[in-house]
Amino acid sequence: MSSENKSQEKSQEDESSYSSRVISIVFLALLLDLLGFTLILPLFPSILDHYGQTEDTVYLSLQSLVDWFREAVGVPMETKYNTVLFGGLIGSLFSLLQFLSSPLTGALSDHHGRKPLLILTTLGLMSSYAVWAVSQSFGMFLLSRVIGGICKGNVSLCTAIVADLPCPKARNRGMAMIGIAFSLGFTVGPLMGAYFALSSSKEEVFYQAPALLALAFSAADLVFICVKLPETLTKDSKCSAVSSWTQESGDLLSPVALFHFSAVTRTENPPSKDKMQNLKVLGLVYFTYLFLFSGLEFTLSFLTHQRFQFTSMQQGKMFFFIGITMAVIQGGYARRIKPGNHIKSVRLAVILLIPAFLLVGLAWNLTMLYSGLVLYSFAAAIVVPCLSTLVSDHGSVHQKGTVMGILRSLGALARAFGPIVASSVYWIAGAETCFIISSAAFIIPLALLRALKNLKKD
Repeated sequence: MSSENKSQEKSQEDESSYSSRVISIVFLALLLDLLGFTLILPLFPSILDHYGQTEDTVYLSLQSLVDWFREAVGVPMETKYNTVLFGGLIGSLFSLLQFLSSPLTGALSDHHGRKPLLILTTLGLMSSYAVWAVSQSFGMFLLSRVIGGICKGNVSLCTAIVADLPCPKARNRGMAMIGIAFSLGFTVGPLMGAYFALSSSKEEVFYQAPALLALAFSAADLVFICVKLPETLTKDSKCSAVSSWTQESGDLLSPVALFHFSAVTRTENPPSKDKMQNLKVLGLVYFTYLFLFSGLEFTLSFLTHQRFQFTSMQQGKMFFFIGITMAVIQGGYARRIKPGNHIKSVRLAVILLIPAFLLVGLAWNLTMLYSGLVLYSFAAAIVVPCLSTLVSDHGSVHQKGTVMGILRSLGALARAFGPIVASSVYWIAGAETCFIISSAAFIIPLALLRALKNLKKD
């Protein structure tokens, strides 16, 4: 073997070792972030009930908005439904803030680097958990959610870090590992939140222990990022992003410009026309998929409570089943998808969502319900990691943060309005009609995917 071949082989081994190390660090950093983020999820009903009993002015103002929506779409007067709608309103606010902040965070990371921005957003999350821990009013609690929504840039930054990796196989594995971190975080985090809330002493407010634990997870995440995470954006790439940030900041705030990825096109070396067309289509597929998917996610709690009289504990077990199923699929299948097969995998997953929605919406027993949820979990495990991998191939080296930030922003917009639209249809037209319409609507992302038939690589 010639010295040149040996040198090339050594370079490939070093590159593979570097990619594996970055992926492992990103996985652990994101898992710590998500464990802290998800601790609050099972506590929302109790937190809302707690502030509802205090006659808090801010709470009563928002309750009037929830009552208006409830009456407009015909939701029954029941505590369970009121809690879901109220939680959905706060969730929509959080997603809207994500819609505004994600592209800016991504673009700033193209200029200043991934690591400094990741440190900054983690500090922001720590401040939101600190405010939550000391909150004595609903206004303070809402402030903590606003701060969290603005600073929750860790996911888009982690996907940008993975997008920086030079090898397509490594990017695919990295996106799958991000998916696994999500599945584990959303499975284990809520259980920990519920446990620590129940373990609280009588002298302290029930949500204080989970809030302090979230703060501890975030602090550990900050230390881990500072010590272990390398900067994946080169110095030359940072410098070349200066003009992009100063000139195109308006494109990061306009919804129309975000759907067109205008911040990516108006640069010195924009992607080719075909690449930009594919990027726009991928953004639309991502948006329509999450718009429909988040609608089922939100209305599922209505359906299981209304049709099967599920308690909060039974719903918790159901979402635990979904999370575990997703983690198994992502670990066993998604991370092994070969470059070039991502569109095919996304198409299969979206096709499976059609019977999934029908089985869940028409279910008259638990066998039908869980059969639909298995298909639902498969799609949830495949679509976002595959689309993220496809999108990560677009844009120049110094645009990855902007591209992934815009993609994350489109997803946040879908999650802001999908649940509102789906719940309106659910209560106005009925559960069966809602799920049948949603099932049929998946023809839209399938039709959009056909426009990607000329995409040669990911």
